[in-house]
Amino acid sequence: MLICISNVAIELNDSQATIEKKLADALKLKPEDIHHWEMVRKALDARKKNHVHFVCTIECHIADDASPKLPAQAQIIEHSRLDTSKPKTLHPTQKEQDRVIVVGSGPAGLFSALALIDAGVPVTLLERGKPIETRMRDIGKLRSQGILNPESNICFGEGGAGTYTDGKLYTRIKHPFVRWVLAQFVRFGADPNILIDAHPHLGTDRLVRIIRNMREHLIASGVDYRFETRVDALLTENGNIAGVRCTSTEKNKTKTHEEITASRVILAIGHSARDTFEHLQSTGIAMEAKEFAVGVRAEHPQEWVNQCQLGPAKDSDSLGAAEYSLTHQAKDPYMQQRGIYSFCMCPGGLIVPSPTEEGMMAINGMSNAKRSSPLANSGIVVQITPKDIARSGLGDDALCGIRMQRELEQKTFLMTTQAYAAPAMRISDYVQKKPTGILATTRFKPGVEAADLWEIIPDWLAKPLAEGMFAFDRKMKGFVSDQANILAMESRTSSPIRMTRGKDMQSINLAGLYPAGEGAGYAGGIVSAAVDGLKAAEAILNKN
Repeated sequence: MLICISNVAIELNDSQATIEKKLADALKLKPEDIHHWEMVRKALDARKKNHVHFVCTIECHIADDASPKLPAQAQIIEHSRLDTSKPKTLHPTQKEQDRVIVVGSGPAGLFSALALIDAGVPVTLLERGKPIETRMRDIGKLRSQGILNPESNICFGEGGAGTYTDGKLYTRIKHPFVRWVLAQFVRFGADPNILIDAHPHLGTDRLVRIIRNMREHLIASGVDYRFETRVDALLTENGNIAGVRCTSTEKNKTKTHEEITASRVILAIGHSARDTFEHLQSTGIAMEAKEFAVGVRAEHPQEWVNQCQLGPAKDSDSLGAAEYSLTHQAKDPYMQQRGIYSFCMCPGGLIVPSPTEEGMMAINGMSNAKRSSPLANSGIVVQITPKDIARSGLGDDALCGIRMQRELEQKTFLMTTQAYAAPAMRISDYVQKKPTGILATTRFKPGVEAADLWEIIPDWLAKPLAEGMFAFDRKMKGFVSDQANILAMESRTSSPIRMTRGKDMQSINLAGLYPAGEGAGYAGGIVSAAVDGLKAAEAILNKN
């Protein structure tokens, strides 16, 4: 008999024997009646600092002749929640399938290619950036020397933006594909604990190896995997996709142009392929502006975060670097409430430069698996609507959000004397609108320069941002501090556009085009993007 019991309180240092006794007591059984048990979900409960503990969901295999008395939080189940078998809908309904072009090797592109090739469908995968190993060197040059490669950076290259922005796998979406996505990460080298952690995390250092293993599997399975191949145009015929026109960069840096034909293209280009968005608009692909968020990245001592969130338990060996999630709703003259929230919080991490265009500056956060940096960072961002952008004089078409991002990033770049340095300000100075020119400790590379961030951020964004920080200080005393900086500009939280598609996952005005992932405006994070890529593959595999 298999029983699943939820909301089991497990202390930080509970032994296996102690857990077994708790299960037996809850089910009114003897410990020997429990033949085997497995944890299927584990979440930290730190609401009461004097009693930090885990809240777990556990599956128990008990003797068939046992007579458990099931509490309200327990039930008999037929199948384990740890089942990681491939969803049935990812198996083909037809024996023969034509080649599919997948554009982009971020989570949406990689997982759609994985599902298709494993189902026997030929795939050509096109990535404008470089392999992950070479990409690391280009990112190193940006951080150490301030040299940007517009085609190989934090946003462009194998693995997508998520590879170098922490590797967090937490998602709020509820979809049958989520567990299979996590299982594939384990398949290619991730710690199996990601299957049970409530907030699973890979870390950039481990994600690099996982993506490389995934690539090797795809190539061995027959995927035509091409790097430094930028899609310049979509080919169409009678209202249907007919393929792509692309430019490839050879090892000797010569450019070659090619047309690749296909009747189905998965467009998984990520949130920063602005030139591709412009081409799509010029060719009439249905798109619309959507809400997104911009702001700054706050950097605090990790020790302070640990103390705030964990209290006396902060030094426990079973707990790593603590994180936070903060939200505030500000009154606003243009809308009922404007949201301010923390975004992509990176415990024990680093802030990294993430521009993709010369003369513009953006930043993001990352952390390695051990989260061992003495500093924590998080985006602190403000909600923006298309109406806000129109009021700013930047238009109301599908690309208005990109124009706003560029305007803010250009201002940010011009605020420093060193290329791709980050303008920064202590949080205490920012909320008081009193730039002192003094900064707290930071490890940002290629460098920081003290600046008045009120000169970069328009007042209609800067004021709610300051209000939000005051509100966060009430929730976490010390958030507003002279020991913490904010750096500009956190502008790539999500895609500012959405490519309109139907229930069949295809563009509403170009049959055979499957927009997917963050760039298409349907995901926000590694797992949700991977799931969206799988949904595109599913639609292709099951199309009559």
